[in-house]
Amino acid sequence: MTQPAVPPSLGETDIGLARVLEDLVDVLITRGHIQFTDLPEAAQAKLLERRQTRASLKNRLNLLSDESDRGLI
Repeated sequence: MTQPAVPPSLGETDIGLARVLEDLVDVLITRGHIQFTDLPEAAQAKLLERRQTRASLKNRLNLLSDESDRGLI
């Protein structure tokens, strides 16, 4: 007999929801519905920190830049 699936706890879904909210804020800003400065300073700081961290990780994971790809094949 198969065990019923256990739903995830709220803590387990927080990371995914945080990313959804980041993307939502970006869309609202891009479409001009809100301005970044409309957000509380603490929210601005957290969003900036995450953007900087994400950019840093992207740069670290980008082992071959577009320029270094030339002439490899």
